[in-house]
Amino acid sequence: MGDHVLSKLYVVGIGAGNFDGMTVGAVKALKNSDVIVGYTVYCELIKPYFPDKTYISTPMRRETERCYMAIESALSGEKTAMICSGDAGIYGMASLVLELAAKRRAEVEIEIIAGVTAAVSGAALLGSPLTSDFAVISLSDLLTPMEVIEKRLECAAKGDFCIAIYNPSSMKRADHLKRACEIVMRYRDPETVCGIARNIGRDGEEYSITTLKELALTETDMFSTVFIGNSATKIVDGKMVTPRGYRYE
Repeated sequence: MGDHVLSKLYVVGIGAGNFDGMTVGAVKALKNSDVIVGYTVYCELIKPYFPDKTYISTPMRRETERCYMAIESALSGEKTAMICSGDAGIYGMASLVLELAAKRRAEVEIEIIAGVTAAVSGAALLGSPLTSDFAVISLSDLLTPMEVIEKRLECAAKGDFCIAIYNPSSMKRADHLKRACEIVMRYRDPETVCGIARNIGRDGEEYSITTLKELALTETDMFSTVFIGNSATKIVDGKMVTPRGYRYE
C-alpha cells in the first residue's frame, strides 16, 4: 500500500489583490490550486489572473462558514486555497482555519502562505514610517472590546512606538480614529508626523502626510491604513521617515 496522502489546503495572503503585490509563493499556491475560496470582493480581484479556477465565495461576516467550505473542499480531494487580503495571519483567516480544522479533526495538510500586509505596502507608499519598533492595532471592535483597543493604544503611545492603524473608521465607527488620536496625544506631541494610505495597490491609490492633531479631524474609511509616527519621525523630501538611528555625516 502507498503512503496516505493528506488533502491540501493553502491559506494565502494575496496582498492588495493586484498581481504585482503578490508574493511568488502566493502565485505558485494559487496556480497549484483547483478551488479558490474567499470573501466575494477578494475573489473578484484575482479572477482576472487565475480565470480557470473554481471559485467559492461568501459575503463579509460569514468567515466561519467560508473556512468550513475551504476545509470541506480540500477533504473532497480538490487542492484548495483560502485567500485573504494582505497577510493570512494578520487579521486574516489563518488562525480560524487552523482552529476549525482541528475541531473537525480534518486530515488536511494546511500551508500558510505569507502575503504583503497593508502596514508594509502602505508604509512603502508613504516613505519609511516603520523603520523602528512599531505596533499594529485595529480599531474594529467587532471582535475586540473597545476598552481593550484603547488600552493597547495607550501602551503603544507610552512606549513611543510607531503605530499602524487598521480599520480606522466605518459608518458605525465614525469617531474611533478621533478617539484613538486623543489617547495617543496624551503621550505624544500633537505635531507628530502621521500618514494615511488609501486604496493601496488598487485603483484610486493615494496617500497624504499630516499631523496627529490634524489626523484627529480627518475622515477615513475601511480602505485606509493610518500611520502615527514616533517622537523621531519626520518629513524628508515629502516622505514620512522614522530614522533607524544610523550615524552619518
